[in-house]
Amino acid sequence: MNPDTDLKIERTLDAPRDLVWKAWTDAEHIKRWWAPRPYETPEVEIDLKPGGIFYTRMTGPDGFDFKGNACVLEVVPGERIVWTSALGQGYRPNEFQPDGCGGFPFTAIHTFEDAGGGKTRYTATVLHRNAADRDAHAAMGFQDGWGTCADQLGEVARELATADA
Repeated sequence: MNPDTDLKIERTLDAPRDLVWKAWTDAEHIKRWWAPRPYETPEVEIDLKPGGIFYTRMTGPDGFDFKGNACVLEVVPGERIVWTSALGQGYRPNEFQPDGCGGFPFTAIHTFEDAGGGKTRYTATVLHRNAADRDAHAAMGFQDGWGTCADQLGEVARELATADA
């Protein structure tokens, strides 16, 4: 991680790694945690292979409606997912709007590690091309937004554990 250009959140989630992975990789589960409540994610498409799509649509009570289109770059089952907003499915370059959520490209690296006691260490590191993009992402509420979503990911994984019990 380069502190001049990157942002990171880390959480220890109270669920085993296989269930956190399941919550992160199944479109129906992603819909439940991807956007900080009361925002919602009514649409998700994910194809976990290099060149595959990672598409989400987030909506909010304030009229917010954002479609995020990304390309999966790397998948190590149970351990790591890397995707970038710079590219769309099949490595096609994405269009960017000058302002708002889609105003800058970034690459997200998500890692999943056993934390002992049936817990998972989840880390999301977001790489930006420069400090200005990092600062814009931080000003949009990266720590609170992505942190809230990570906590919600843990909730969904715990619910999966309860359902399996």
